[in-house]
Order: sequence, then structure tokens, then C-alpha cells
Amino acid sequence: MSKSQHMRLTDLESLSEAAECLRILAHPHRLRMVQMLLQGDFTVSELAEACGLPSAMASEHLRLMQRCGFLSSEKDGRKVFYRVAEPHLKNILKCVEDRFDSQSGK
Repeated sequence: MSKSQHMRLTDLESLSEAAECLRILAHPHRLRMVQMLLQGDFTVSELAEACGLPSAMASEHLRLMQRCGFLSSEKDGRKVFYRVAEPHLKNILKCVEDRFDSQSGK
């Protein structure tokens, strides 16, 4: 028996899906949006403004993350509010912040 037969390994199809979702997340504006959405619900225009982006571009970023199951949206009148739908995003962002946030005093 080889060493890898004793290890607990995730099947490659699942890892392929994980890699695709991580690829979508791996963008500074998307990470900023997730960071905000972990603290509350925001509209496209609020997220766009925080990233210094046009609303159309912010919408595209949000659509990609929604397609991956990271986010959900809810219409309230004419506004659409986004929120985090994937609970594991909190842990992923914590890893990113712990490693890369220069303001955290590390």
C-alpha cells in the first residue's frame, strides 16, 4: 500500500470545483466585497463605490460569486441587496486577513 492510500483525500472532481470557486474569489475587488458582505448586506452601488468601480463591473463580479454559490441576493423595491450565502467564506477571509492585512498588527 502506498502512503497516499492511507491519507484522507478529497476526490479530484470536488477539488476541481473548489479550484474554480477559489479562482473566482482570487480577485482584490471580490475579496473586498466579501469582506464587506461578511459584515452586512449591501447594494451593488455601495459595493461598487467601496471598490472604486462602475456599478456594471461590480455587478459582474457579484454575478460570478453568486453563480459559485458564495452570495445570494434579495430585491427590496428597486434595490438589490447582496449577502453571503456560503458560511465557509468567513474562514477563508479570516485566513487571508490574518496573513495579508498589514493593519492587524502582525
